[in-house]
Parts: sequence; C-alpha cells; structure tokens
Amino acid sequence: MKCPFCSCADTQVVDSRVSEEGDTIRRRRRCTACDRRFTTYERVDLMMPAIVKRNGTRVDFDPAKLRGSMALALRKRPVSASAVDAAAARIQERLLTSGRREVPSDYIGELVMSELRQLDPVAYVRFASVYRSFEDIREFVQAIDEFRGADDVDDKA
Repeated sequence: MKCPFCSCADTQVVDSRVSEEGDTIRRRRRCTACDRRFTTYERVDLMMPAIVKRNGTRVDFDPAKLRGSMALALRKRPVSASAVDAAAARIQERLLTSGRREVPSDYIGELVMSELRQLDPVAYVRFASVYRSFEDIREFVQAIDEFRGADDVDDKA
C-alpha cells in the first residue's frame, strides 16, 4: 500500500479490525519513510456478470431495474416488500455464484419468473406476458396451464 502523504511504497500494518457487519477490515498503517499514519479499508469486490441482451448488446447488471420489473408485475398484489427484496437477493446471489462473466438476459428472465411463480401467480402471468411477448389469449392460457402443471407436481411431492 502506497503512503498517501509521501508516495512511499513501504508501509507497515499497525492494527487490523473487522467491522461490526463483518464485511470490511479496517487497517491502521504507518509509512516507514515519513512515519505518518493512515487508515485503509479492505472489502470484497464482487463483480456481477454483464447482461447480454437479445440484440447482442451488453449492459451492466442493474439491481434497481430487476427490482422495478418485479415490482411492476407485483403491482397491487398482496406481496410484502420484504418478500420481493428477498427474491431479488436470491436472483443476485445466483448471478454472483454462477461464476460467469456474462449471462443472457433470457437467463435473468427465467430466474425472475421462477421467483414470481413462488410469490404470486398473477404476477407470474403478468411478467410472462411481457417477457414472452404474448400476442393472443391462447398464450395466456398456456402460461396459466404451465403454472397449474407446476402446482400439480408440487402437490404430489
């Protein structure tokens, strides 16, 4: 670590402490050249994968956009904000642990549909109608039948 005062590359760690949350390490350092002390913070820097859209463009993952699309599907539905936050956190965790640098937007859409299926059937069909670009009523009926089929499998287990 380079000293911020004299730019010397030789510094010494005097004290290290873990933050209360446990996600950051605070280090007190001393420069061996100018003898001044300074503090650094160390934390894990996890990179979310880039999103590859259907047209081939790449964009950064935006958690607000994920949360917004879920909130739109769940609008006026009896689902708590904490349940939506937990679902969004599970999706982000799956993206982080996938170890992939890029993921197709379709993959995220499927993750969202899976979470919405657990949260609310109406929100699931709403999201599916936009995500899959439903053109007529038969596609809505098919999505509802898929949902019912998944419930039948769950009931038998």
